[in-house]
Amino acid sequence: MTYPLIVLPFVVLTVIVTLATARLPRFRRRMASSGLTALVLVGLTLVFDNLMIAVDLFSYPPEHLSGLKLGLAPVEDFAYPLCAAFLVPAVYTLLSSAPSPKDAA
Repeated sequence: MTYPLIVLPFVVLTVIVTLATARLPRFRRRMASSGLTALVLVGLTLVFDNLMIAVDLFSYPPEHLSGLKLGLAPVEDFAYPLCAAFLVPAVYTLLSSAPSPKDAA
């Protein structure tokens, strides 16, 4: 179960950073946008990962996986697009809401 352990820090970081933006303006709107983006990315991952695995472009050693799959794709593959859909907007929000150096002067 190597791959689930590799994914875990990314998921934890995504949850922490996303929750850190919960009190900032437009959180609900950002979550709705991130959710829609996540659906699209997961759909694309589902189609293309299954296709690439089916034509034998790559494979995963079964002993390193959780065993859960969507088609041919292990569920661990879906963590990265989910994290990207929520983490990138959260980081952007935190960075854009931070006071700039010229505001401190």
